[in-house]
Amino acid sequence: MTYPAPTGEISAASVHDPHYERSAVIDLDAIRHNVRRLAAAASPAKVMAVVKADAYGHGAVPVARAALEAGAAWLGVAHISEALALRAAGIDAPLLAWLHTTDSNFGAAVAAGVDIGCSGWELERIVAAAREQERPARIHLKVDTGLGRNGATLEYWDTLVGEAMEYQDQGLLRVVGIFSHLAVADEPERPETDHQLAAFRDALAVAEDAGVDAEVRHLANTPATLSRPDTHFDLVRVGLGIYGLSPFDGQASAELGLRPAMALRTKVSQCKAVPAGQGVSYGLHYRTAGASTLGLIPLGYADGIPRVATGGPVRVAGTTYPVVGRIAMDQMVIDLGPGVQGTALLGAEAELFGSGADGGPTADDWARAAGTINYEIVTRISPRVPRRFINEQDTSGSGNASAAGREGAR
Repeated sequence: MTYPAPTGEISAASVHDPHYERSAVIDLDAIRHNVRRLAAAASPAKVMAVVKADAYGHGAVPVARAALEAGAAWLGVAHISEALALRAAGIDAPLLAWLHTTDSNFGAAVAAGVDIGCSGWELERIVAAAREQERPARIHLKVDTGLGRNGATLEYWDTLVGEAMEYQDQGLLRVVGIFSHLAVADEPERPETDHQLAAFRDALAVAEDAGVDAEVRHLANTPATLSRPDTHFDLVRVGLGIYGLSPFDGQASAELGLRPAMALRTKVSQCKAVPAGQGVSYGLHYRTAGASTLGLIPLGYADGIPRVATGGPVRVAGTTYPVVGRIAMDQMVIDLGPGVQGTALLGAEAELFGSGADGGPTADDWARAAGTINYEIVTRISPRVPRRFINEQDTSGSGNASAAGREGAR
C-alpha cells in the first residue's frame, strides 16, 4: 500500500490549532482586575499570586506576569520545578515553592533564588544544597496549625525553629517567612479558623522568642483574604480568587467583585436531524423524546471535561443546552430540539463556560454538574486545549498592541 506524499511543509505552528477549533481563552485583564481587587482587600498586607498547576490551568508565565503588573509582590507555586520554569522565563520576583519530595532539586532552587518552604525533614537537605551552592538558602518555616498536611507539628515546632536558627547563625540560610494554611476558611461560620489563627499566633511567638525576624508571616488564602482581615498578617496567598472564581458556596464571583478569566470554547462539529427514540452516546442512557436535532461538541474527558458531568451547560447561538448522554473521551452531545433545521448550527461557536456576565454558563455550573468544585473544572483542562491569551500588555516598546491587546496561543 502506498500513501500520497505531503504537498506542503508541516510547521510546528500548524500543530497548535491556529484557527482555534477549541481553546481556553484567558483574559489577562481579568487577572489584573482580580489581583487589584484582592490587593485592596488585603491592604496593607502584600499579595502572593499562586500560580501552581500552570496557574490553575490558565498558563503560569502569562498569568504571573499579569499578576505582577497588577501589583502582586510575590509568586507562589507548589513544586520547585514550577518555580524554575518561571525563572527560566525571566521572572525574577520573590517566589516561594512549598511542596517537596526527597528527590526535589533544592540546589537548583537555591541557585535560582527560589524561597523554599520547610516543614522539618527538608532542613538538612536544604542546608546541604546551600553548602554546595556556596550561597545561603532562603526558607519559610511551615507550621501545621490544624490542616494535617505538610508543616511541622506544634510539638516539633520549637525544635525546628531552633535548628533553623543555628544554621542561620552559621550563614547557611535565612528564615525569610513563617507560614501555615487554613482548612475551612471557605466556610466562614466554622470555628476551626479561629483555632488555627490562635495556633499560628502561638507559633509566631515561639519563633520570635528564638530570634526569628521574619520578613513575611502568611496564613490567609483567598477566602480568608476576603472574609477574615485578622488572618492577613504581612502577606496573603491568593490562588482561586486571581482567576475570578468564588471560594464560597452560594456567593458568585460578581458579588465578590471578581471576573472569571477563562472561557472554554469550541465549534459545533456536527448537526443532524434524528428521529424520536434516538439513543445518544455510550450506554444509550439518553434517548430523544421526539424528532430532534443533535449537536456534536468536540470536547471530552481527554480535554479535561469530567466524564460524570452529564447535564453540563453548553451555549450555542445565545441558547444554553445541557449535555445529554455520557461524555466521551473527545466529544459530547447536546439535544438542540426540533426547531433547529439540519446543519443550521454547524460551525457555530459553543461555549462551555466563561465569565457568566451575559447569562452564559460558568465553571461553577460545570462544577455542580460534576459534583465537584470550580477549582477542579479550570485546573483539569488539558494541554490538548490550546490557551489563547487576550489583553496581554505590549512590553516590546513598539506600541503596536491593539486596543484589545495582543493574542497568543500555546
